[in-house]
Amino acid sequence: MTDLIERETTATFREADDAIVSARRAFPDWARTPAGERAAALKAAAADLRARADEMAELNHHETGKLLDEAKGGVEAGAATLEQYAELGPTHRGRSLQGGWDATDVMVPEPRGVVLALTPWNDPVAVACGLLGAALATGNTVVHKPSERCPQLGAIMTEILAAHLPGDVLRCVSGDGRVGAQLAAHPEVDLIAHVGSTATGRSISAAAATSGAKVLLENGGNDPLIVDGDVDPAWAAEQAALGSFANAGQICVSVERIYVTRDLAPAFLDALVEQARKRPDEIPMGRLVDTRLRDEVHAQVSEAAADGAELLAGGALPEGDGSFYPATVLTGCEPTMRIMREETFGPVAPVRVVDDFDQALREACDDRYGLAATVLTNSMAHAQRAWRELPVGTVKVNAVFGGAPGGAAQPHGASGEGFGYGPELLDEMTRMKVVHLSPAPR
Repeated sequence: MTDLIERETTATFREADDAIVSARRAFPDWARTPAGERAAALKAAAADLRARADEMAELNHHETGKLLDEAKGGVEAGAATLEQYAELGPTHRGRSLQGGWDATDVMVPEPRGVVLALTPWNDPVAVACGLLGAALATGNTVVHKPSERCPQLGAIMTEILAAHLPGDVLRCVSGDGRVGAQLAAHPEVDLIAHVGSTATGRSISAAAATSGAKVLLENGGNDPLIVDGDVDPAWAAEQAALGSFANAGQICVSVERIYVTRDLAPAFLDALVEQARKRPDEIPMGRLVDTRLRDEVHAQVSEAAADGAELLAGGALPEGDGSFYPATVLTGCEPTMRIMREETFGPVAPVRVVDDFDQALREACDDRYGLAATVLTNSMAHAQRAWRELPVGTVKVNAVFGGAPGGAAQPHGASGEGFGYGPELLDEMTRMKVVHLSPAPR
């Protein structure tokens, strides 16, 4: 791995510009490549990626701290996603319309051109494979900028895919936000797909408003978990802990704020504290990606405690070097606290005790983000109300994680816009051309 770590990790502005221009030159030939051939290239890339899963997982662990098993799972998920788009790409089709008897309208999907994929560090392989796979399967060329927090992993993953493609169809550009901003503002970019922070997403939207590029955004979330009064408190605490502490809380759809009814709160909080104290000795939990993020998480926790929240577990910086942060449980949280209003990208479970389900749902809905939400309940009526009223892209009932293969969702509000995965992502990566066919007069 030593030779990988010594690679240059920041592109110059000239190199970034060259990547876009080269992708533009490669686009016409790749767009004309039969869909079956593009699919075969993706399948070969998926097999290569899967064969190097252990190597990729070790590099992910080195750069971001992601647990090895979870990192390998991300690589395998990425390979499966490439295979999924290899199957879906050739079947992606438009439709025909009958006008007059002697005329037909054909609606044909066409690739947009150059796609810029700006991908995150918290699940770098799986997320990137989704965006790159859908873009390539539909005939676009791609410039990929991985997060500066995992530049080597992003570069190697892109190289694995690019080895099965014609030259310049897929390029990687490494760098920080300055490089990303240059790429996003480039006039030759036709679509920008970004998974990351809301602040960055808004700056991308502003750049695209000038260039005319289409934008797909999956940005920050502040996902609520509602714990109804009729569920088993120990099971609910396991779900809450999984949602709050998995990958050290560094998941886009992590549980960010918890609402529990007053009658269930004592037993639920006891069980949640027990779950927190099992990590990492009994239940593995990795570190945060770096000390910068750890300090941001701790600042939110400390601010909440200063404003009256009660620390029941965690909340203290460990001694020594490193970026580990303990699984933390807070209660007595108020709606106005920053920890309840903003995303906390760490293993923190802020709990608000409410009078009943109505109050929980009302407060869960009162938020500018709209990525996902979870409700734990035995009441079908409450479940129905929750999924209908919560202004988010995904509502999960009685499971904080999960979903059918091929599913898709659209984030709401400050969490972004557009489909970021599933078959619908193929629609986002293409534009529809209507062809009206009628006979010439004789």
